[in-house]
Amino acid sequence: MINLIMDFINNTGFALMDYRNLVMMVIGLVFIYLGIVKHYEPLLLVPIGFGILVGNIPVFQGLGLGIYEDNSVLHYLYFGVTQGVYPPLIFLGIGAMTDFSTMLARPLLMWLGAAAQMGIFITFLGALALGFAPNEAASIGIIGGADGPTAIFLTAQLAKDLIGPIAVAAYSYMALVPVIQPPIMKLLTTREERLIKMEEPRVVSKREKIIFPIIGFLLCCLLAPAALPLLGMLFFGNLLKECTVTDRLALAARTSIIDTVTILLGLTVGASTQANRFLTWESIKIFILGALSFAIATASGLIFAKIMNLFLKQKINPLLGAAGVSAVPDSARVVQMVGQKEDPTNFLLMHAMAPNVSGVIGSAIGAGILWTFMTR
Repeated sequence: MINLIMDFINNTGFALMDYRNLVMMVIGLVFIYLGIVKHYEPLLLVPIGFGILVGNIPVFQGLGLGIYEDNSVLHYLYFGVTQGVYPPLIFLGIGAMTDFSTMLARPLLMWLGAAAQMGIFITFLGALALGFAPNEAASIGIIGGADGPTAIFLTAQLAKDLIGPIAVAAYSYMALVPVIQPPIMKLLTTREERLIKMEEPRVVSKREKIIFPIIGFLLCCLLAPAALPLLGMLFFGNLLKECTVTDRLALAARTSIIDTVTILLGLTVGASTQANRFLTWESIKIFILGALSFAIATASGLIFAKIMNLFLKQKINPLLGAAGVSAVPDSARVVQMVGQKEDPTNFLLMHAMAPNVSGVIGSAIGAGILWTFMTR
């Protein structure tokens, strides 16, 4: 009997606990705190944070409990991450929630979304310089797009072993948009520039809204066919929303489908951060590169907006360039917040949504281009 009791004690999580598990649990609790108390992307950080706790409970190997054990429930749920199933479903929901009318009203602002993708390619070169393999560097670079689903999708194709740190880094920086972006925005713009008011956009017709997802899909996916799984679902979801005859499908896409997938993706990505796989020098370098990538993407959008103003009669507020990263709609909200700190009567939110949603498209195209080059 004593031997049985001792065997039970030795196989508890308390006995199997490693200091690295405790470190990861603290990180998980920080994520939960930021989501609940600070309201930093709670729909992402709370599932990921709790998933980190789940993944770092030490378990006896062979019982089929760990996410990396082939016969475990968590492993089957994780299949949607490793095989790139969840990201396209999230893009379907994003499409069904997105209004492209601000971008259609002033297509010029799409260039800001394109400019912000510079962070992807500069970080790709930086990762190569730090010794990462080309496919790993491509996956790390996509963090600069501030698009968690795109980062997961590309990493699932090119560097499955890095899904955990890349996904956590991407979602962490998405959640910390209100913290990271304002200092960069103030550093690279003058007060006079931040006070620029935008003219009211034209009214976009219903016909334009219906035609756009079809034309946009064809143009984007013919340019970068590898982006088909993401952009196909994005534009399909938007067509369901705009055509008005499929309201039930659009409602399902932007509520039950995306909510369910977000729960599964967040929980399993968090659970994949087992301490023995996550706490490595590679993970630390990924987080550093991810932060640089995000900062470069923000700065690229701001600087390009200032360059555009050299040639435009009707100046645009350079703050809009920061919304070129595809953290929808948080980066657009940050633009509004920073603009209104200078002038409470300056409303930039709807204008910022134009580069914001074009950034979603741009990051998916960037991922498609990188995937194409890495598989040649």
